[in-house]
Amino acid sequence: MEVEVAKADRLLRIPPYLFDKMDQLRRKMEAEGKDVINLSIGDPDQPTPQPIIEALSEAAQESWRHRYPPYEGLKEFRQAVVNWYQKRFGVSLHPETEVLALIGSKEGIAHLPLALLNPGDVALVPDPAYTVYQAATIFAGGMPYYLPLLSSRHFLPDLKAVDRQVARKAKLLFINYPNNPTGAVASEEFFEEVIKFAQDNSLIVCHDAAYTEIAYDGYRPSSLLQFEGGKTVGIEINSLSKPYNMTGWRIGYAVGNARIISYLRELKTNVDSGVFGAIQHAGAVALDKCQNHIQHIVNIYQKRRDILVEGLDKLNWKVEKPRATFYVWAAVPPDYTSLQLATLLLEKAAIVVTPGTGFGKNGEGYIRFSLTTDQERLREAVDRIKKVPM
Repeated sequence: MEVEVAKADRLLRIPPYLFDKMDQLRRKMEAEGKDVINLSIGDPDQPTPQPIIEALSEAAQESWRHRYPPYEGLKEFRQAVVNWYQKRFGVSLHPETEVLALIGSKEGIAHLPLALLNPGDVALVPDPAYTVYQAATIFAGGMPYYLPLLSSRHFLPDLKAVDRQVARKAKLLFINYPNNPTGAVASEEFFEEVIKFAQDNSLIVCHDAAYTEIAYDGYRPSSLLQFEGGKTVGIEINSLSKPYNMTGWRIGYAVGNARIISYLRELKTNVDSGVFGAIQHAGAVALDKCQNHIQHIVNIYQKRRDILVEGLDKLNWKVEKPRATFYVWAAVPPDYTSLQLATLLLEKAAIVVTPGTGFGKNGEGYIRFSLTTDQERLREAVDRIKKVPM
């Protein structure tokens, strides 16, 4: 007889992982023989640049890399991160104390609250947002306090509106610019405001910077750490997934405040054993030698962005061209919820999009399109949407 096992209470406190649910629906329709256009998950469709693949292949032949790597990551990878931050943002980092290799940025974000929060501690979580901020806080026994991201504020949180007692009690603040899912970007003044808010309230800032290199029309996103006081209040978590088409490789890094980095490292020594050394070598090659590939990738996304946004505009949708990320955050037409519209597009046009409500209460009224599909499929998606009665 099968033993009856119940979920842990912490799993009952979070909604089902939205992207997994949407992927299940997509696979079901494809199994039924339907031609589905997947504009949901942000997984780059282009291959990893060849020099990175070759670096992995060569490094995998070196037997010493087959053993456990140092918990903080190989020195060559951490030094490559240091060099990249100096060139890209003018930020100086110490490779021994201010850089930590991660098994992708998602892993670092998920583990950070476990290293910082005690049960009952408050984390300030944007809404809408990447769902891992909320889930990780709950898993750590923390209490999410949601910061609305509204179009009237260009999807930036109003830190002045945070209840003073909540701000004083909060221990951690998540921010993410360029932003997933909204595509919003942050000004220098915003980062300076975040740093002052953190200093005034003695809290830690985690900036999820996964999309800093996917930006258009000459725009160059900022790093939290390039502003005075940034390194004193927080860390930045970044990834090789998006700029180098390496989502499946699972390699990222945390940089910034040495004390916070040490806490995250200590937590990770108890739950994982690091990234395969050959992948770390390939990651170092990506950071050191593949910047020209990023611009090629960005050019592809920019063309796709223009096709989708301009196509939707002709259908009288309210859509702005994002200055960064490979997402388009589109307002839902009147008389629909985000889930109703996503369901309609799936059933009537075989197009998978992500309902905004999956990113939080304040995501209602929007759907998110991903640009990780080729130009012809995007044009076809617009044509299919045109035929859907609304």
